[in-house]
Amino acid sequence: MDNREALRLGLELMENAEAAYLTTVDNAGFPQTRAMLNLRNAAQYPALTNLFRKHRHDCAVYFTTNASSPKMEQIGHNRAVSVYYCKPGEWRGLMLGGMMEIVTDPGVKRALWQEGWQMYYPGGHDDPDYAILRLSPMVAKYYHQLNYFTFDFGSEQ
Repeated sequence: MDNREALRLGLELMENAEAAYLTTVDNAGFPQTRAMLNLRNAAQYPALTNLFRKHRHDCAVYFTTNASSPKMEQIGHNRAVSVYYCKPGEWRGLMLGGMMEIVTDPGVKRALWQEGWQMYYPGGHDDPDYAILRLSPMVAKYYHQLNYFTFDFGSEQ
């Protein structure tokens, strides 16, 4: 397997993993990991496949969350995060690292909005507690069994 194949398999994993695991650093300096909705999962979010098609080259990650959540405060203090996608039964994983951005663009918030999320955000995509996070990875590692491949997306972030 070469780097091109590893990147293709990593993107495939992003599109099929049940969840994505986001790690931030709390104010005491300890990592905090939680499962997030994998909006790239084509089976779970088919309406978003076109949006992510244009991010196949850069592996950009979007998450929705509550603006009032502890992770938002953590990202406000330290934007360095990692995101992990995996299929444990196949010994496959993809780690993406970089600086998380809090997205305020109403167009992006509307584009990611899914029917049924009113139960979390009663005000819809304009709800002040509806927040979007975006990671444009600077580095990635694809793991397959005992092998791994490293990708550098640059540090222009």
